[in-house]
Order: sequence, then structure tokens, then C-alpha cells
Amino acid sequence: MSLSLLRVVGRRLLNAVPILVVTLAGGFWLIQLAPGDVYTEFALNPDIRPEDLERFRANFGLDQPWYVQFGRYLWNAARGDFGYSQTFKAPVFVLVQQRAANTLLLAVVSLLLAWGFSVPAGIAAAARQYRWQDQSIAVLAFFGLSIPNFFLASVLLYAISATGSWLPIGGMTSIDHDQLSTFGKAWDLAKHLVVPALVISTAITASLTRIMRANMLEVLGAQFITTARAKGLAERVVILKHALRNAVNPMITILGFTIGDILGGAALVEIVTGWPGLGKLILAAVLNQDPYLVSGSLIYGVILLMLGNLIADILLAVIDPRIRVT
Repeated sequence: MSLSLLRVVGRRLLNAVPILVVTLAGGFWLIQLAPGDVYTEFALNPDIRPEDLERFRANFGLDQPWYVQFGRYLWNAARGDFGYSQTFKAPVFVLVQQRAANTLLLAVVSLLLAWGFSVPAGIAAAARQYRWQDQSIAVLAFFGLSIPNFFLASVLLYAISATGSWLPIGGMTSIDHDQLSTFGKAWDLAKHLVVPALVISTAITASLTRIMRANMLEVLGAQFITTARAKGLAERVVILKHALRNAVNPMITILGFTIGDILGGAALVEIVTGWPGLGKLILAAVLNQDPYLVSGSLIYGVILLMLGNLIADILLAVIDPRIRVT
């Protein structure tokens, strides 16, 4: 890695700090807009006295304004204390770390599926413009863009349960997962990944395919492509060697935003399919008004999004030497 690229990485990491702080502040402020707090439900229990609830709120600083709570949270987070979840009765860092790993696995597999289909499909559609290949890929793309993720997940789970398919209908692992061999555990995890990864990658694949097709058509009309064809190069060489390298650059540029789309779409899919990821955790945190759990989930989500954009910038500079990252 060159010195200039290292400077860019360092500068991006420094810029990430205020972005993270502003996002966390917004999360704290938004959760305060809802009436009550994490202890409101406990007030329905006749065995808990109101003065005990007030003491609990004072111990965790929930009786203070949101900006005071936020400042206290930042001070503790800087020392490695991300708070305690009253919903799950566990440290926030432990909860979020486990769920974030599950969501990251789902996001990476979905991203690989989306790119593995969209790049060759976009090339094929551009190379066979207005032919049956292009029309078929267009139909698939419009299908992926039009159908909601949660609806597609529900339909697939219903079809699996109705037909008695070998695929599981939810969760991340089987009941006997711990008793399986290493290969058996990997296969069990892969089977549970099929439905959520397929659903999430469907919408992403549709948009990426359209973008790749448009990029290829633009590049194929460029003058240097005409020159390459005039030299007598085979069409396959023109497309794969000359056109593809230029058409894929915009795809790498939007890689970071694609990761954000995947994380956003994963939330509903995780809830429908029972995948134990950040989506279900954030929903539980919001419904129970658990501010520390919401903040911990936001931290991981923002970090993953910023890392995705950073990786995209580095890949773009490595693949295309004409681009100088500044």
C-alpha cells in the first residue's frame, strides 16, 4: 500500500469519528421522543414499587435529559463500557458482538451472490442488447426490484414448509447443531443461509445488473472500443479485457452503499426468517426503549457502512491506476 493511500485511510478513519458521534446522538434523541423508557413496562407489575423504579432510573441516568445521558454514554464508551441492556440482562457489547457477526456473515454471502450474478448478467445483457438474453435478464431484474424482501421471504418459507423441502424454515442452526461434525455444522449453517441470503441478494442483484448493463453499453460505444474492434480483436477479448475493466469501476464505487442497502434490507428478512442478527436485536431494543442497546447496534451498523466505503475506495485505486485517491 502506497504512502498516499495510507494517508487517505488515516484521514477517512479520523473523519469517521464525528460521523459516528452524530449518528449516536441522533439515535439517543430519537428514542427519547417516544413516551416512557425501558422501565415503563415494569410499572405494570404490582410487586415493584414506584420508588424502586425511580431509583433504577437514577442509577442508569435515565432521569436526566437525553444530552446528559448521551454525554455520560460517550464517556463510558471511551473507556470500553457500552452499557448494560435491561431488556436482555446482559452487557451491550457482548450482545451486539454476537449478533453483528451473524449479520456480517449474512451480508457477505448476500453480497457475493449479488455480484456473482449481476456482473456476468449485466455483461451478457449489454453484449446481446435487445435480444432474448437481454429481455430475459430485464424481466428478472424488474422482478427483483418490485417484490418486497419480507414478502419474498414469507413466500419462500411457506413453499418450503408446504412441500417438505430439505431446507429449514427459519433460524440459523438446527437443534442438534452442537452434536454434528465440523462438516455437518458447516452444511447445517449453509442450509439455513440459503433463504435469507437469496432474498436479500435478489433486490441488490436486480439493481446491480441494471447498473452493470448501462455501464457496459456506455463503454462499448466509446472510441477506444471501436479502435480495438478495428484492429481485428475478437469480440470476447474486446468485452472482457477492454470494456469490463472500465465498466466495473462504477460498480466498485457503489460497493459501500450496497453494503448499507444489505444491512437495511437484512433487518426485515432476519425477523421473518428468524435469523439471529442485528435486525431482530435493534427491533427489540427500539420496542423496549433500551437506549444503550440501540446505540450499540448503531455503532456496528455505521462502522460496517464506513468500512465498506473505505474498501471500495481502496479497490478502485488498486484496480484502476488512472485514479488517484485524494
